Amino acid sequence: MSKFCMATDSGCDLPMSLCKERKIYPLQMSYYIGEDEFRDTMVHDDFKVFYDKIRNGATPRTRQVNVYEFVSFWESLLHLKLPIIHICLGSGISGTYSNGMQAVDIMKEKYPDQDIYLIDSTLASVGYGMLAIKAAEMRDQGKTAQECVKWIEEHKIEINTYYTTDNLEYLHRSGRVSRAGAIIGTTLKINPILNLDKEGHLLVRERIRGRKATIRRIHDIVRELVVNPQEQTLYICHSDIPEKANEFGEGLKQDIGFSDVYYTYIGSTIGTHAGPGLMAAFFYGKPRT
Repeated sequence: MSKFCMATDSGCDLPMSLCKERKIYPLQMSYYIGEDEFRDTMVHDDFKVFYDKIRNGATPRTRQVNVYEFVSFWESLLHLKLPIIHICLGSGISGTYSNGMQAVDIMKEKYPDQDIYLIDSTLASVGYGMLAIKAAEMRDQGKTAQECVKWIEEHKIEINTYYTTDNLEYLHRSGRVSRAGAIIGTTLKINPILNLDKEGHLLVRERIRGRKATIRRIHDIVRELVVNPQEQTLYICHSDIPEKANEFGEGLKQDIGFSDVYYTYIGSTIGTHAGPGLMAAFFYGKPRT
């Protein structure tokens, strides 16, 4: 019998089908195009439509999950009569976690006997999707909520991620690259390598000229940082470049020795700021610094 309920939000970039299979409950986040509000469906075919709209000139924008959305979502899970663990988009990227903590206080007042554990993942995209999958595994093994929370807090810093793109326009729009930098970088075919620090802030780590050289450099970084690749699945996410992502993932698997590769789309939460053309590798390795 399960000893806790596993919840997260749609920024984890796990497909809805997998969440249903693993009994992971996602809070589906919203985004806007113009005045129209859309809900993240967590369905890959819908993301293809989303990125095509961006390519055709749409400029989506996201908003944080507010306090009352958290409360309403958790109330919908109370019928399970289980402690709730909710793994949240990292506070270094979004203020959603802060709103969630306020919602925890409200829930404690309304339902004093209900245990809710809100975890700041310090991660984005499938990085905290990996934590949700691990938590679901621990739940199925009969671990308690306290045991699961302790493991996640101790090991979340071991999830490493490296992003790259050959389209700097969208990073300029999100403030990661200056306008001049985007123009010069595009002209010179500069590809940034981005990663997350230990608090979860997205940083431009290096700038490499040429896509092939960028991929080789990411291979070198992963080789340096990964721990026991033969015992883990490599997670690859992308913003509607499935062929390039597959080539990227299979190359890393063969070179580094991962046991398997799991591919998923970058959803609307991160995709709004990244635009089409981004891909990232996620794996367990040395602690982020």
